[in-house]
Amino acid sequence: MRRTAATKRDPRGVRSARAVLIEALRTAFDRRSWHGANLLGSIRSVHATTATQRIGRRKTIWEQVLHAAYWKHVVINKLAGTTRFPRRGSNWPAMPQQRNEAAWRADVELLKSTHRRLLEAVAALPDKRLDEKTRWLIQGGAAHDVYHAGQIKLLRKLLSAK
Repeated sequence: MRRTAATKRDPRGVRSARAVLIEALRTAFDRRSWHGANLLGSIRSVHATTATQRIGRRKTIWEQVLHAAYWKHVVINKLAGTTRFPRRGSNWPAMPQQRNEAAWRADVELLKSTHRRLLEAVAALPDKRLDEKTRWLIQGGAAHDVYHAGQIKLLRKLLSAK
């Protein structure tokens, strides 16, 4: 593996804070982890019809995906400058009017591309920006993915029991 600023180790072989943060983001999103399903794994094989189903007043799987993408975007804005989220709304953006497979896949791709941009933003941060507050923000982004992976897995279980 080629060593980059994100994977560089100090002379004692200890990984940098940046490398640990990037690994936390990756394991929470799409890499193997000890805690079970990561966010992307939690939506594997979910189709639009399932993603739109609501149980009581709970958020749908689709809403969970948009919410996760939105908050990744918020973290990117805090790290790399402000841009507008591509969907209307904040915190819990609404599902699109057209709730079909193409729209679902487009929103899953929005989540993936936002995650890629978050990794790029963390990798590009100057070392002096990796202060305690910034590390806390990035760790929170990873924890947010794990939390919503659990929410989605629970929704899937509840939906399959319906």
